[in-house]
Amino acid sequence: MKTMLPMTDNEGEVRTLIAADLRLFKPASEVLDPALYAGLVAMNKKQGERGAQKSPLKVPTTIRFDADLLEALKASGKGWQTRVNEAMREWLKTHPAI
Repeated sequence: MKTMLPMTDNEGEVRTLIAADLRLFKPASEVLDPALYAGLVAMNKKQGERGAQKSPLKVPTTIRFDADLLEALKASGKGWQTRVNEAMREWLKTHPAI
């Protein structure tokens, strides 16, 4: 049976894995408790899946702003794109689309 080299050197530094190490690895399903593995699989699926859309879909687009304006918008913090979207919606209420 092949054995792996120590994972750390004399100074405690972790070494880089090589192809021979990877060949010795076993799938998680073979080495983990079945309940733990099932929980990890379920958790991973939940993280990777998106739920039903709760509001109308957003459409990605490209728009060009002056650099100072974009900097100010981004400086307003997380959610700045949503706030721009809301501001444009309000503006359209008083400025009909052509």
